[in-house]
Amino acid sequence: MTVIEQQPAEQSVGASQTARAARPAVRLGWLDALRGIAALLVAVHHFGLLAMFPPAGPWIEKHFDLGIYAVMLFFLVSGYIVPASLERRGDVRGFWVGRVFRIYPLLLIVITLSLLILPKDFSAVPGVVTSHPLRSYLANLTLLHEMLNIPSALGAMWTLCYEMVFYFFVSALFVKGWHRQSAGISVFFAGAALLLGAFVTPAMITTNTATTQHLIMATVVVMATGLLCVFTGRPELVRIGAMVLGGLGAVLLFLNARSTFFESMMILATMFAGTAIFRAEKKQIDPMVAVITCGFVLTSGFLVGYLYNHGDALNRTWTSEWIGFSAPYLGAWLTFGFGMLLRNRRWPRPLTWLGAISYSVYVVHIPVLWSVFWLEKYVHFAKHGAAKFVPALIFLAGVLVFSQLTYKLIEMPGQNLGKKVAKMLDRRLPQTGPKFAGEQAEAAVKAP
Repeated sequence: MTVIEQQPAEQSVGASQTARAARPAVRLGWLDALRGIAALLVAVHHFGLLAMFPPAGPWIEKHFDLGIYAVMLFFLVSGYIVPASLERRGDVRGFWVGRVFRIYPLLLIVITLSLLILPKDFSAVPGVVTSHPLRSYLANLTLLHEMLNIPSALGAMWTLCYEMVFYFFVSALFVKGWHRQSAGISVFFAGAALLLGAFVTPAMITTNTATTQHLIMATVVVMATGLLCVFTGRPELVRIGAMVLGGLGAVLLFLNARSTFFESMMILATMFAGTAIFRAEKKQIDPMVAVITCGFVLTSGFLVGYLYNHGDALNRTWTSEWIGFSAPYLGAWLTFGFGMLLRNRRWPRPLTWLGAISYSVYVVHIPVLWSVFWLEKYVHFAKHGAAKFVPALIFLAGVLVFSQLTYKLIEMPGQNLGKKVAKMLDRRLPQTGPKFAGEQAEAAVKAP
């Protein structure tokens, strides 16, 4: 999950520096709205709200998995905006400081409160995590846990593993000056999914407890080293650190993802396709290249479900049949395309608000869900009629209220602290030396 950051308003060619500075930053409301809808649908899916509307609800759940739909929509949005965020800054260290203080404060506080407040039988943190706390929490702290064969401390956290790998790749590509190859990279991942989806085994490294522990420790050391190099701000060390992180992401993604190979590949293909769309929109690549790329990725995403989402794969994609993966994947693309068509319109304020708190919704809804289950142990709600929806209404209200609170009390202070840390690092460890290849490319485009 990533935040939709403020983007500068479009500028006319030849505008003066003063005019450029005077233009206000605007939020990409359509992206906020899409993220808000996706976050709320994840919560609805986990509560099982559709199942309360038989026979249509269970049929829809079987043929159109809301979870797949929502997270693929998230990945498209992230792919569209995250590389733009890095390239606008031209600052790999600033990018990572922002990511750390955007993601970790809310996660750490919510997990801690869940452990302290909820009883063991209704804990939002699975017993398989708490029974092996050292390795489980250490792996979760890297946000690469699902690629270390360790379950998520909060169920929804599995998507953050792919987000983290995407950040690794984006950083490495930027320092090498390859960041505009998004279309080709997207096609590569989609092609790998299509050709090798049934032949690459998940979790090939962590075949037993010993190898799992070794991989966790190695990952912690490599990731910490890479981030430390990035945080120094020294260009050569930043380059090394970004490449180390990119290499770590590649090893884990290709050799040890817990999900099916075709799903892992399609997630990265989808994210880089989102980046290709952004580049075409900003005239950084030929629009026809983006069209062909997206067509290939979309077709591959549908076909891999038909070809490979059977048998044991169903347990890893959490779907009940092949169409349960393919249909929502197609639906996510159609929704994103619809959002793009309306991107210049003003979106309803409730949707943009929901987008602003979407990360909180994504994280907070799991403990709220278990809190409602805990409540149902003591309060007997009706199982029929309109009253059967009372627990769902309590759940949704709780999610929205607590998400607003965590957004104001945790997310925003965390982001503000990150900005202060970034400024402090710039003062104490000023970044000097030649530009990265990515910075040079961006500077060339901006030059009059």
